[in-house]
Amino acid sequence: MRQPIHNVPCPGPVRRRDFLQAGLLVAGGLTQADVLAARALAGESHRETSVIVLYLHGGPSQLETYDLKPKAPIEYRSVFEPISTNVPGMEICELFPLQAKMADRFALVRSVRHTMSSHSDGGIEVLTGKTPVRPDPASLSKSEHPDLGSVASRLLGPHPAALPRYVAIPQQLYMVRPAYLGLHHGPLGVGDPAAENFKPPTMRIAAGNEGRGLDDRAGLIRQFDRLKGNLDQRGSFEGTDKFRELAVSMLTGPQVADAFDLSQEPHELRDRYGRTHWGQSCLLARRLCEAGTSVVTVYIDAAKSGPEFTNWDDHIQNAGRPGHFAQYMRNRLPYLDQALSALIEDLHARGSDQRVMVAVFGEFGRTPRLSHNVNGTGRDHWPDAQSVLLAGGGLKTGQVVGATNSKAEFPTERPLTPKDILATIYRHLGIDRHIAFLDHAGRPVPVLSEGAPIPELI
Repeated sequence: MRQPIHNVPCPGPVRRRDFLQAGLLVAGGLTQADVLAARALAGESHRETSVIVLYLHGGPSQLETYDLKPKAPIEYRSVFEPISTNVPGMEICELFPLQAKMADRFALVRSVRHTMSSHSDGGIEVLTGKTPVRPDPASLSKSEHPDLGSVASRLLGPHPAALPRYVAIPQQLYMVRPAYLGLHHGPLGVGDPAAENFKPPTMRIAAGNEGRGLDDRAGLIRQFDRLKGNLDQRGSFEGTDKFRELAVSMLTGPQVADAFDLSQEPHELRDRYGRTHWGQSCLLARRLCEAGTSVVTVYIDAAKSGPEFTNWDDHIQNAGRPGHFAQYMRNRLPYLDQALSALIEDLHARGSDQRVMVAVFGEFGRTPRLSHNVNGTGRDHWPDAQSVLLAGGGLKTGQVVGATNSKAEFPTERPLTPKDILATIYRHLGIDRHIAFLDHAGRPVPVLSEGAPIPELI
């Protein structure tokens, strides 16, 4: 059985000669879209597929979500009780009753680990598949390589209906950037769809003082130039002209406005998702994927949802708030349960579960041993074990892959890495993970230099 390497940082670039010999180099010519077109001419079919990533910013505790360890010593075990699911032998947190009723429609991977213990570096690891060479404990680092959404945008090419290939709800995840792929392969940030004044980004721009209708290209371009704001993405401005062209073409595509129009959804369904930031974000993500967007990231940061929350960084005094972290999780987890279960159920009801994959993860797990002091109780950063939920995408669901030891400290069965999760996602998107891009130094960098699709799931 393949054993992933956990302790050797991999910056990503490999020798040019190796990739030239393998015939895998993408140097601004052949793209994945070209490959797919060639396959179509040869009689091979390719379906349009999508992935929704619910990113639990801060790092959710495996012990309070999907790997509870009720028999562990009290200083380790979950502060919540496990409940049975409709899959025999699979237990999850008591605050996930809706997910428990539909566990046959998702899979849990309990044995994911890596070595990055800061938020930004952990996020870079799980979203790009590249291990930062110079970790930053202050969590100020930005990715030197593109994340999965930018890779999909680059390789799948423009959508025929001008839909964005990559959308971020409500905004781009702060630690990743399109890097050497160019600004036009970054995500379209759309704001909070639960806000009373929410409008699709196309409507917001077209209604500007300089827009005066969709035929005013000069005015629209000036507005998009301002939207770029103070982006600090090194090298991204190489794609500025393409960014303008893509943005204006999106404004003229009628399918784009339809995809963003949540008012087309039944009131009962919107209530089922929850009239919350998380619930309406998941519903919008489903609409976008069904319309043709390839990758949607949903920034599940609880601090954005109200003062009774903190984000998933459940150490003592997270966000400056004292007390036991369980009180914040008890507020937070039911919202995730409602939104996520509604999304998975809705995809199945609409027959989209084969085409759309859902992935739920954060940047790492939490320390198995509880921490206590006068300010409260919490769990700290722990990249050595985390749980990932995967649904849809034609995966073999209703199962648990991998296991951790009795205290949820380390994987003991099927140790996997974020690269394996990404390889599984890329396979679903029809992206060859061996294809390489040229970085700013002209070196070939593969989409993934390690990792493979998880065979138990496919």
